[in-house]
Amino acid sequence: MLTILAGGQPLTLLPEKAIHLAASRTLLVADAHIGKAVSFRAWGVPVPRGTTSETLATLTAAIERVGARRVVFLGDFLHSARSHARATLEAVARWRATHAALDLVLVRGNHDDRAGDPPARLDIRAVDEPYLLDGLALCHHPRPLAGHYVLGGHLHPCVTVGGRAFDRLRLPCFWFGDSVGVLPAFGAFTGMHPIRPASGDRIYPVADDAVMAMPAVAA
Repeated sequence: MLTILAGGQPLTLLPEKAIHLAASRTLLVADAHIGKAVSFRAWGVPVPRGTTSETLATLTAAIERVGARRVVFLGDFLHSARSHARATLEAVARWRATHAALDLVLVRGNHDDRAGDPPARLDIRAVDEPYLLDGLALCHHPRPLAGHYVLGGHLHPCVTVGGRAFDRLRLPCFWFGDSVGVLPAFGAFTGMHPIRPASGDRIYPVADDAVMAMPAVAA
């Protein structure tokens, strides 16, 4: 774990690709995209199985790591309308039953517009962005909002790092600018997109069980 300041607030960056707000014991998760694999299989695309279970297991690990009492999903909780498949929702319902005391909030994203809000039995409160908490504006779309520091998702950011013998590796990353921070995609079956940081931006790649700090982008 690595704790930084952004928008004047302490943010703990977790290797599970989530952020913990210690003051309110809130876990922030962006782009879970639950049910993406079943959506692809419905189109006849062969994709891995078990990704929903993997995503939920990682979420449990993050919650237990910090003792979170609330989870705020920063958009794209379900991938599409096909994510309402019975097996997918039953897996989520079983997970929810084991975490019944958790307060769950979904800040709607573009995929949520198509998938619809989660079923009522999951007890996830869906709201429009911005959701204001701990002095931050929690959103899905990472765009500036006057008077607030924004934390969002949507972009699935990654960065390329170099190793020996000209090795190159793409890693998901947290990306913090002057007024907006972007979380990496949380889901086990999501793509990544290279970022173009501006001068002074801070980048924190995630590899295995570690969050690393890269030098701030030079002018």
